[in-house]
Amino acid sequence: MRTIRAVALKEIQIYFSSPVAYIVALIFMALSGFFFVRDLGNPFPEASLSNFFQGATLVLTLLAPALTMRLLAEEQKMGTIELLLTSPVRDWEVILGKYLSSFVFLLFLLALTSYYVVLLLVFATPDPGPIYSGYLGLVLYGMAALSVGVLTSTLTSNQIIAAVVSFGILVALYATALISEVVTGTWASIFNQLGFTGHFNDFVSGIIDSAHIVYFLTVTALFLFLSIRALESRRWR
Repeated sequence: MRTIRAVALKEIQIYFSSPVAYIVALIFMALSGFFFVRDLGNPFPEASLSNFFQGATLVLTLLAPALTMRLLAEEQKMGTIELLLTSPVRDWEVILGKYLSSFVFLLFLLALTSYYVVLLLVFATPDPGPIYSGYLGLVLYGMAALSVGVLTSTLTSNQIIAAVVSFGILVALYATALISEVVTGTWASIFNQLGFTGHFNDFVSGIIDSAHIVYFLTVTALFLFLSIRALESRRWR
């Protein structure tokens, strides 16, 4: 745990000392803010964060690759990955440390959106249930999205390629719910179960289903496991 913490703290310092991270934060707040105020012009606006939660998943699909693309790809490009692999640090500690740093930055981004909750509490009386479950779902969604980015960053030394491949995978996982609305029967159920959106929507409605939690945790664990295996394979090259 000490090694994981050391790797994570190093990466967190890089995040908060890099202008790119603050640009990502600015973009996230601007886009999520747009989704939050989108329906306020309606005669009877709903006192909820459902629009924000739905829009934030799309924003995370765009920004998760930007947050993770440099984690391992930069190490490979600079040649420091060899020093890392020959040091007394296990591969899984490297992956988990770097992943945790991106997860901490994600929590920082979500903490900034608490301003929206304050606004709702001041000007309306929202149901707190869907807010709590929505944030839980958003954290789980972000965890899974970041794990995809970590894997693609492990597979290449080019940050742009890592970001593009990660973005493609996340778009595919995001769009499967849309495909499920086009097809029918068993295929509709399969596509709905495979994608992120089908497991996220219940959280927005205030429903916390253990099956959805297990799904996101399983996806996260799977991609992190693949990342560890990909990093281990470099020792045999």
